[in-house]
Amino acid sequence: MTIKPLEPSQLYKPCQLEQFSFTTTDELDDVDTLLGQDRAVAAIKFGLRIDKSGYNIFALAPDGTGKMTTIKQLAEHEACRQPPPADWCYVHNFSQPAKPKAIRLEPGEGKGFQDDMAELIDELSVGIPAAFDGDEYRSRAGELENESRQREQEAINQLREEAEQAHIIFTEAPNGYAFLPADDNNEPYTPDQFNKLDKERQHQFHDTVLDLQEKVQDALKKFPQWRKQTKRKIQALNREVAELAVHHSIDELKQKYAKNQAVQDYLSAVQQDIIDHVRDFMPHSEKVLSFMELPQEPAPFKRYRVNLMVSLNHKRCAPVVCEDLPNYANLLGRIDHQAQMGSLVTDFTMIKPGAFHKANGGYLILDARKLLLQPYAWETLKRTLQAGEIRIESLERALSLISTTSLEPEPIPLDVKVLLLGEPMLYYLLNFYDPEFADYFKVAADFASHIDREHNTLEYARLLATIARREKLRPLSRPAVARIIEHSARLADDSEKLLTHLRSIRDLLAEADYWAAENGHTAIANSDVQQAIDQKNHRLDQLRERLYETIRRGTIMIATEGRVAGQINGLSVLQLGEFSFGQPSRITATTRMGSGKVVDIERETELGGAIHSKGVLILSSFIAARYARNSPFSLSASLVFEQSYGHVEGDSASLAELCAILSSLAQVPLRQDLAMTGSVNQLGQVQPIGGVNEKIEGFFDICAARGLSGNQGVIIPASNVPHLMLRWDVVHAAQAGQFHIYPVTTVDEAMELLSGIEVGTADASGAYPPDSFNGRIDAQLKQFTNTIKEFGSKGDGK
Repeated sequence: MTIKPLEPSQLYKPCQLEQFSFTTTDELDDVDTLLGQDRAVAAIKFGLRIDKSGYNIFALAPDGTGKMTTIKQLAEHEACRQPPPADWCYVHNFSQPAKPKAIRLEPGEGKGFQDDMAELIDELSVGIPAAFDGDEYRSRAGELENESRQREQEAINQLREEAEQAHIIFTEAPNGYAFLPADDNNEPYTPDQFNKLDKERQHQFHDTVLDLQEKVQDALKKFPQWRKQTKRKIQALNREVAELAVHHSIDELKQKYAKNQAVQDYLSAVQQDIIDHVRDFMPHSEKVLSFMELPQEPAPFKRYRVNLMVSLNHKRCAPVVCEDLPNYANLLGRIDHQAQMGSLVTDFTMIKPGAFHKANGGYLILDARKLLLQPYAWETLKRTLQAGEIRIESLERALSLISTTSLEPEPIPLDVKVLLLGEPMLYYLLNFYDPEFADYFKVAADFASHIDREHNTLEYARLLATIARREKLRPLSRPAVARIIEHSARLADDSEKLLTHLRSIRDLLAEADYWAAENGHTAIANSDVQQAIDQKNHRLDQLRERLYETIRRGTIMIATEGRVAGQINGLSVLQLGEFSFGQPSRITATTRMGSGKVVDIERETELGGAIHSKGVLILSSFIAARYARNSPFSLSASLVFEQSYGHVEGDSASLAELCAILSSLAQVPLRQDLAMTGSVNQLGQVQPIGGVNEKIEGFFDICAARGLSGNQGVIIPASNVPHLMLRWDVVHAAQAGQFHIYPVTTVDEAMELLSGIEVGTADASGAYPPDSFNGRIDAQLKQFTNTIKEFGSKGDGK
């Protein structure tokens, strides 16, 4: 068989300029950035419009694909079809101050209600003092006080008259009332005069004074009761005056919110509380507080405020909220505290809304990774969606870490559609590990990372024009558009696909615009795009340069000429952030008599991954199935990546490893000017691998640094040919016949290329031609078997 290298036209699929009729992208119309996302858009629209519980949306796409922009645009478009949701506010609960009440208001009424309450208190703070300062109130209050004083005075006067009739002088003393005996002229007796009276007269005065004292005591006992009665009358008067002052203003608000029973009940409670605490509305004279005296409440009217949680006063559609930090407090809201006299105090006015409040009645967009990184945020999201209400409480209280008394705001009913954005792997992990996940996120919107190139080239050009205009960049020339399309196919690792990763496209355009400015171009040229690509690679390729330098200097041994048995150049890819490059590696194999075991040194030293070990087991099975179907598999082999000191993973080297073992077994040297990549199955078929462009370019760079001989090249799986978008220097070398890319479909094709010997096909009896590659392998295995039989043992070759 003869394997021919690929034609240069197969190594790179250029973008044909003839298909574009524009000069610059300024001539192109804008296009929706949702290019190629029909499946995801349909899923999002379905999730947004279905009105059933649990049909929230999880958007599967890597960061930078524009899923946030897409979802936000679709949600905003859908929100415009929905009416604005109700306003919500918290007010003081006069019966249970620790449990503020939630009041629902019609859309846009919240701000008005808040202003109405503030205006009501302002009016009453002026109107109530004015009512109590009026002539009518003063007259009626004065009458009550005069009546009380007159009643007390009448009681005292009655006692005084009774005392006068008994010739007793009734006087007021500093510590009470005094009684003095008097003569007929109503002059008080002196002690000597009183002692000169006869005993009967003295006893008579004494008994009368005692009787008067008892009557005075009885009267004095009645005074507090009379004063309480007067105070109650004054309080009743105050209530009457307050009711008259409050009634008109409150009734106006009740009429305004007549359709809202919750507001009606609240206004009635406010009216009653104002009447009960009418003294708070009266002006107080300033005084200096003593050391032990507590200060008066700084804002006595604070309990009448309205804490407006949600208000869509200026919106005519449902809200769309994007929460960048979805932690516990930002989702549910929080209750703030204020330091006062060494203590932390709070009230209903310090309740702050969360993302659920702001998005209630609309759509809430969250980043799944950020949500999962926040403690208890994921469980809070699920619990809130399940309960269908927003219950604000501190995280410490929710976890029972504290038992102090705090506010317990009344829960607010929740009606929201949640849209989570995350990597596909995150979606599958949640679906697998969280049994409740499927109950809350029934709609998966899977964003495509690539689109077909054949029918979308012009639309892609319009996408570039749209991004350039939105980012205020220079327009792109036609060759620049073609170069970006080619580079997009390279980033997609497929010449027939285009990348839809908007961040990568936007970054490339921004950097190309910078170089266009540096080069004095009015439009972004092809050279500016190429310079942006080259400069970005240069910023990131220091490690690649160092690695290639160690290969050029012979520190890492990679042969690019000659032939060696049991040795081959394998290819792998190193990914460093946004930059990836190919790394040639020497793979060696040794063979000897044994019991059919292939030792993977990487696995034995725990440097090989599971997939790499699987590849080794597959090639071992292929050797046994082909060459030892009817005889013992008398072979032991060892495989290793030489000078590899890190983890080895993947099966893309299994074809090279198989060829190295077969070469060592047949003692047929392999070409060192060829490198190889590809995986192999148990039937000997070569399977495609990833990173084929980087792998080819990695070996090319080493060969070019040492000097291209015209014989060097890379063997790749034939199924990887559509993925080729090689650098221009590699394509030019292929055009000049200095470097070659060989596609293979089977192990036999690869071995024939590497060895230059015909592989050989088994005849009807299963025998291979003696001079063929397979014939040499078969002969060597038979020799191993005969030697083992000769020694009469099943040795392992040691």
